[in-house]
Amino acid sequence: MSAVFETRLARLPLLARGKVRDVYDLGQRLLIVATDRISAFDAVFPTPIPDKGRVLTQLSLFWFTELASQVPNHLIGEDLAGLDLDPAERTMLAGRAMVVKKAKVFPIECVARGYLAGSGWKEYRARGSVCGVALPQGLREADRLPEPIFTPATKAETGHDENIPFARMEQIVGAGPAAALRAQTLQIYARAAALALARGIVIADTKFEFGLVEGRITLVDEALTPDSSRFWPVDAYRPGGSPPSFDKQYLRDWVERSSGWNKEPPAPPLPAEVVQATRERYLEAFARLTGRPFAA
Repeated sequence: MSAVFETRLARLPLLARGKVRDVYDLGQRLLIVATDRISAFDAVFPTPIPDKGRVLTQLSLFWFTELASQVPNHLIGEDLAGLDLDPAERTMLAGRAMVVKKAKVFPIECVARGYLAGSGWKEYRARGSVCGVALPQGLREADRLPEPIFTPATKAETGHDENIPFARMEQIVGAGPAAALRAQTLQIYARAAALALARGIVIADTKFEFGLVEGRITLVDEALTPDSSRFWPVDAYRPGGSPPSFDKQYLRDWVERSSGWNKEPPAPPLPAEVVQATRERYLEAFARLTGRPFAA
């Protein structure tokens, strides 16, 4: 196992450091590196999850290929041969870096929800809706929704993403782009959810980011990973409670039940057993979805 908490490349300019990814400016292109940092409740934990960034990158590459005929994406490739890197940097980046096109990114998280879970379940119990979308009465936690719903949110580099009504999204990006992003999000979700279901995973919900590349709506950042999605094993899925998952829910549950953390930064170190159990869930998601074990 290996762990990379952050990257420092001597001869490439760092453009941004997000909760998980480090982004370097290559002029007309970007280098996006997925580290092993993990965040929950809007805080980054000081303990990395070994190989997590490689899982995120390799799973995004898998989905970019699967969805290429449906939506363009920003991927150029993962070949780093032409970049000004020393041997140690190349070793560090192996499997966790992508060279991508620059995009004018929409400032919206495009969320598709197919099942009633997480914050959606809490809102439904209180108001009978999810992000303002009214739902039928009598649904249980983890129930499949009558049809998937689109619930946009504003993006936040730090602090909380904020769920917003679709009308507010129209004000931010324009009515035409908002409608196109909603349609694209739900179409991608439908296709990915069907593929995942056949491979033993329920995608309860997921979020996408889009940008404009040469005027075309383009899928950017990551796609359908355990960081951006809620994955449930089909063989253990039962509505009426919170199913086991192959994503960050295990970490969230540990925070809620055992950590004693008040959810105010800084986040506490993670115990070894939480690190190992989280890593195993990410690797299991990769293996089920791609049909091959992760090469650690």
